[in-house]
Order: sequence, then structure tokens, then C-alpha cells
Amino acid sequence: MIHPTAIIASGAQLASGVVVGPYTVIEENVEIDAGTTVGSHCVIKGHTRIGKNNHIAQFVSLGEAPQDKKYRGEPTRLEIGDNNTIREFCTFNRGTVQDAGATRVGNDNWIMAYVHLAHDCQVGSNTIFANNTQLAGHVHIGDWVILGGFTQVHQFCSIGAHAFTAASSLVLRDIPPYIMAAGSSAEPRSVNAEGLRRRGFSAEAITTIRRAFKTLYRSGLTLAEAQTQIARQAEQHPELRLLVDFISASRRSLSR
Repeated sequence: MIHPTAIIASGAQLASGVVVGPYTVIEENVEIDAGTTVGSHCVIKGHTRIGKNNHIAQFVSLGEAPQDKKYRGEPTRLEIGDNNTIREFCTFNRGTVQDAGATRVGNDNWIMAYVHLAHDCQVGSNTIFANNTQLAGHVHIGDWVILGGFTQVHQFCSIGAHAFTAASSLVLRDIPPYIMAAGSSAEPRSVNAEGLRRRGFSAEAITTIRRAFKTLYRSGLTLAEAQTQIARQAEQHPELRLLVDFISASRRSLSR
């Protein structure tokens, strides 16, 4: 299952059934679990662990050193879960000791061509990143997020679960869960109602989230006042707890 032109280091660990295409290079300290397919002309290096049943297309670079001038060769990591699709020319860098020490990607993500994940990014599961999405260092992406093509995310920004960005969005501040955002810089436009319906949210839950959106963005309240009001709503509507917790944990100013 390994093409004779591929170069596999003696210290790499490949499970039974892993497929490696022509001219691919897999260096020391790389682990790849069963069922994963690696296309031709890929380079996988560093302390990189890739889970089961991933499809990695040709010309992908995984586990390269972070593009951070503070990096001094520390054994930081790239961790990729199961059932991910990673298309052509994607580049995922390792973490840094200044943060988590690892760049992480969860499970069941659909990552299109030319996507870049910089050092220490933390990506959840069931996301979709369209072509040329670019994440700077230390970015956090929640589960079920969809990023439109050419979306760019500033370092240290977070995007909450079930959020959606339009094509060519420039994210300079945190985008809360459930929100559709667009523009340069990206601003909240509405609730991602169609995405929520597709994921099984009830009409009542979506109405509740819409009400919270109006509290946060249309009521004229300060952020602290809106957060308090939404927290009260969350006592009766648990789907709002995700929004309350995100606001509390926001590392950059909230997009508002």
C-alpha cells in the first residue's frame, strides 16, 4: 500500500492499511492510523499524529515548523483526528510552547484546497473550510463551523460552534456561536437558522437563539447587560449556555 517512490523514515509508525502515494515523504515521529490515504507529493513531518480513515489529497504539507520567529525547534505537535478530508495544497503547522504546544484538528472535517492552519490553532469537528481559508496562529474554531472561501481569521480570534462566515470575510474579532457574519471586518448579520435546522434544532430553539441575537445586537444594551439578560434566558433554554460561556471566555473583543 506504499508506493515504491515514497520515502518513509524508519521511525515513522504507519498502521496496517495506510495508503501512501508516489513521491510522498513521511519523516520521523509521524504516526498514521488505519484506513488513512495519503496522496502523492505530500510531506508529513514533526511530531504529527493522524487518526483513522482520513483522506489527504496530493501536495499537502502537514507538521511543518510554525511560522513564528520565537520557535526554537521545540518538539511541538500536530494532532489530526479521524474521518477528515484534507484537499490539495493545504498547510497545517505544528504548535508552539508559548501556547498549547499543539495544533489540533478534530473529526469529520471537510477542508478544501489551499487552507492554512497556523501554529496552535484548535479546530473542532464537523467543520467545513472552503477554498483558501486562512487561519492565523492561536485561532479557535468550534464544532459545525462553516467558513466561506477566502475567509481570513486574525490571530487569537475564536469562532463559536454553528457559526458561518460569508466568502472573503475578514475576521478581526470573536464571532459568537450560531451567528452568520460577513464583511471586512466581519460583522454579525443574522442567526445561522438554516444550518441549525439541518442539524436538528427545533423551531422553538431557533426562535430562542434569534431572541438572544436581538438582545446582543439590537437592544442597545451594553455587552455586560446583554450577557446578563441572555444568562437569565439560558436558565430556561440550555442551548443559550453555549453563547453565554463563549462571551465569558472571549479572548479578543466580541464582534459587535
